[in-house]
Amino acid sequence: MVENSIVIDSIKDIRDKKIQFAIKRFFDFILSLIGIIILSPVLLIVFIAIKLDSKGPALFKQIRVGKDEKEFKIYKFRTMIVNAEKKRELELDPENLDKFVFQSKSDNRITKVGAFLRKTSLDELPQLFNVLIGNMSLVGPRPEIPDVVKFYPESYKQRLKVVPGITGLAQVSGRGEIELGKTIGYDLTYIKNFSVLYDLKILVKTFVAVFKHDGAF
Repeated sequence: MVENSIVIDSIKDIRDKKIQFAIKRFFDFILSLIGIIILSPVLLIVFIAIKLDSKGPALFKQIRVGKDEKEFKIYKFRTMIVNAEKKRELELDPENLDKFVFQSKSDNRITKVGAFLRKTSLDELPQLFNVLIGNMSLVGPRPEIPDVVKFYPESYKQRLKVVPGITGLAQVSGRGEIELGKTIGYDLTYIKNFSVLYDLKILVKTFVAVFKHDGAF
């Protein structure tokens, strides 16, 4: 579990940094728009590759929980077979929530193209549209699924006080392979230390992690 002192400081820091969060939103809009334009050929190629590789839509849509516990629809490139969520139950123990790890290295639902997309993080590119809309940011805590959030203790819910991101401190510290309890700790540390410059540092670390394929599966 996370330290109470971190939670309290994080709430205060959110109130004290309204201007920085406004600047953050401005850059999110500009950079996501530029990214969509520049990466449009890549988006098209990935779209076609997914359609040729397996049956089903190229885009995967899922309900996630964002800022102030408001639900929204997240966009990703599909990396699994159709109806993958119905083929495996979420292995979640509410009594040991801090030990929960969302992703698995051995998942037979992942397609061939999907494995490549996950390894290179190209599956996350459609979330640039989420950033453009405003229900996500380039940097922030990853948006959680409702089935996990409903078991959140109050200390965990503090990560829901900011807009979720495509990448974050937790992701550059382990990506999909760290436990939820540690992820929450990283998220609250991010909120506590947030600044536009801090976001820039995390973005740079993200590009390095993606290039090295650290924690990607």
